[in-house]
Amino acid sequence: MSPADGFSKTWTYFEDRWHEGNVPVMGPRTHASWLCSIVFDGARYFEGVTPDLDLHCARVNESAVKLYLKPLVSADTWIKLAHEGIAKFDKDSALYIRPMYWAEKEGPWVQAHDPESTRWCLAIYEAPMRKPGGFSVTLSPFRRPTIETMPVDAKAGCLYPNNARALFDFMARDGVVYTPIANGTFLAGITRQRVIGLLRANGVTVVEKTLKYSDFESADEIFSTGNYSKVAPVTRIDARSIPIGPFYTKARELYWAFAHA
Repeated sequence: MSPADGFSKTWTYFEDRWHEGNVPVMGPRTHASWLCSIVFDGARYFEGVTPDLDLHCARVNESAVKLYLKPLVSADTWIKLAHEGIAKFDKDSALYIRPMYWAEKEGPWVQAHDPESTRWCLAIYEAPMRKPGGFSVTLSPFRRPTIETMPVDAKAGCLYPNNARALFDFMARDGVVYTPIANGTFLAGITRQRVIGLLRANGVTVVEKTLKYSDFESADEIFSTGNYSKVAPVTRIDARSIPIGPFYTKARELYWAFAHA
């Protein structure tokens, strides 16, 4: 399969070899395809660098354990395979690096999978970095689940239909950066933690606390972190326009400097 199938250039390591394109890895009886026993992680390659690749490869194994899957691939092997795959693309490509585990078979109770049936693959594909032109936000009518209702401490596929949990928003007011405290309702992401550390190391006060929607409505600036786009500004909340501010600019500059270091 090629980019003509509607997907960007892709290489997938599955069943001990590399395959080009969006190769099938599941069938209709695969437990993960109908009961979502699947975890993944996402790292980035851009401008010749792979920031925090080791942390993403370690986290996919941690997520597997939390969903009762078997982490069959060491973090070092994930990293080695990632670099093999990256070499199959042009060096100036921007790539998404996605290691995955899933359950193939059901257990005796059907809904619960058989951990011994764990399978895995590594998909790497072209995914341009989004230009930081800004995006808008509003109050979601959906609530984030808590740990007793969903595996919010893992990067699990079942979390993403409620895609708001993929966004970790920061706001600045009166010279201080605020971000929601990790409270068991979202995965406190690797890029989020990296940005917090970089800002603090450069003299910016970052406060993690419980935030209400009204806090964002009155913010001087808002920006978001996440692996796919790294650091991106919010330029409108509901009907109110927000300028791209100095804390977003500093956070993006610091992250890019870290990545290239």
